[in-house]
Amino acid sequence: MLENNLKSSIEKAFETIFSPIGDLPVTVQKTRKDVAGDYTVNVFPFLKISKTNPQETAEKIGKYLVENNENIAKYEVIKGFLNLYIKAEYWLNEFKSSYKNVDFGISSSKPDAAVTMIEYSSPNTNKPLHLGHIRNNLLGYSVAELLKAAGKNVVKVNLVNDRGIHICKSMLAWQKWGNNATPESTGKKGDKLVGDYYVKFDKAYKQEIESLVSSGMEKEKAEKEAPILKEAQTMLRQWEAKDPEIFNLWQTMNGWVYEGFDITYKALGIDFDKIYYESNTYLLGKKIVMEGLEKGVIFKKEDGSVWADLTEDGLDQKLLLRADGTSVYMTQDIGTAQQRFDEYPIEDHIYVVGNEQNYHFQVLKLILKKLGYNWSDSIHHLSYGMVELPEGKMKSREGTVVDADDLIADMIQTARETSQELGKLEGYSEEEKESVYNTIALGALKYFMLKVDPKKGMMFNPKESIDFNGNTGPFIQYTYARIQSLKRKWAKEIEFSFEDSLLNEKEIELIKKVKDFENTIQDAAKAYSPAMIASYVYELAKEFNQFYHDFTILKEENESIKVMRLALSQWIGHTIKNSMKILGIAVPERM
Repeated sequence: MLENNLKSSIEKAFETIFSPIGDLPVTVQKTRKDVAGDYTVNVFPFLKISKTNPQETAEKIGKYLVENNENIAKYEVIKGFLNLYIKAEYWLNEFKSSYKNVDFGISSSKPDAAVTMIEYSSPNTNKPLHLGHIRNNLLGYSVAELLKAAGKNVVKVNLVNDRGIHICKSMLAWQKWGNNATPESTGKKGDKLVGDYYVKFDKAYKQEIESLVSSGMEKEKAEKEAPILKEAQTMLRQWEAKDPEIFNLWQTMNGWVYEGFDITYKALGIDFDKIYYESNTYLLGKKIVMEGLEKGVIFKKEDGSVWADLTEDGLDQKLLLRADGTSVYMTQDIGTAQQRFDEYPIEDHIYVVGNEQNYHFQVLKLILKKLGYNWSDSIHHLSYGMVELPEGKMKSREGTVVDADDLIADMIQTARETSQELGKLEGYSEEEKESVYNTIALGALKYFMLKVDPKKGMMFNPKESIDFNGNTGPFIQYTYARIQSLKRKWAKEIEFSFEDSLLNEKEIELIKKVKDFENTIQDAAKAYSPAMIASYVYELAKEFNQFYHDFTILKEENESIKVMRLALSQWIGHTIKNSMKILGIAVPERM
């Protein structure tokens, strides 16, 4: 890469003019937009080596670079900072070598390399996927695609939370009020049917609490003593004991949910390399906890519950096994982590989970470390902010969440109405129109979710997301379709001879922008931030549209310039498509 080339030249310059810089890092950064030049070098850290003032140091280094690096056209020194200008010939050669490369910017991963594992989705089998799950799924999938594009060997995994008290709540409510209802008999997706009974349980639970409180019981005690909760706790113990009736009901209802999840995942374009189930890993977690108990790392309280004492680490005591022997989330996470590190040569394990679980993952790493697992240092929690709507937060227990399937359907309808108003798809068959509506809708949804930095919370507004102007998925999709239209109208292989004189300043700036895709991928991968890719591709699309407005392409009279601009457009098209692919977004050939 050019940056590495420049760093080597600068190190050589210091060694030649002054003395070797040793371990001091050379920082070469892209020049700010309000400053002329392509790259800026801060020489202040090296003044103790040069033993001259910043201006003189920068001048000497700049002169050396112009004389000894064929890529540098000239330099300027501004307040002690060295600004370098790259020759147009360099950008032309980059253009020449890459404009036909449909995978430009994408690094190849080695299948036998150490694994980067990414866990995302992690749904509970007591409710359908909702808006919050959508951000999780889209973020996890996109981070996986981003790391693959950066050359990592990625394994995408899902941990289904298919056991526990919350699952038993839905099961118990179905037993009480289901009347043998099934997805087939009700016409509902299985995950939605089961979710309805989770809501029914919560309503009944609250009514019982109110009744106990009105009879004189303290609310805190009533929350623990409500009969329906006691029944759910009994059911959990029966499940862990493999009671045939309870276990069969659990398998049946979970089967309904999985079928529903698969429909939603397919609609979102999400997949996994492997799916883990809490019901298969919690026993391993319990075994590891009991071994920790024997070693004295874990302790047991008088009521029989098992805990990890983290007070010396500035935290608190963490429950690992309840007094009745049933396990908690932390227990199964310990078991799942152990199983994964046994199965794969993992160098980085990324958990994509909302920021309300920051403490959970802090504790998980610490407990694993205390248990002797040095690979716990490889665990990384990709903490993201919550999604809210204009009307406020969502609550699963109260049935006030925005269902993922409903949201996708609404987005498609909005895309349909917007496209029809703008007359974008005239001459298309109905089947073609529906395909484009779906592509636009999912592009709008995914881009709106992913353009926000993962660490930040966000407000989702569906209507704002579907707009053919501004920082939106449809705007970028339309830009790609515009480029494909140019290629169809040209209808020939794009071949041309490269001459410096053909390039104007705007074209050189576009080449620089496309070339920056490689660095953007690497930087975004280090930050686990698809938002950086979204920002990059929007700026690229915006710059191309300005170029398209200001300069002729197909109507250009100079044949060489015309073909050069077509080639540049093609290269930009490849880059837009690759950028959007990282975001999990399809781009239509026509729109």
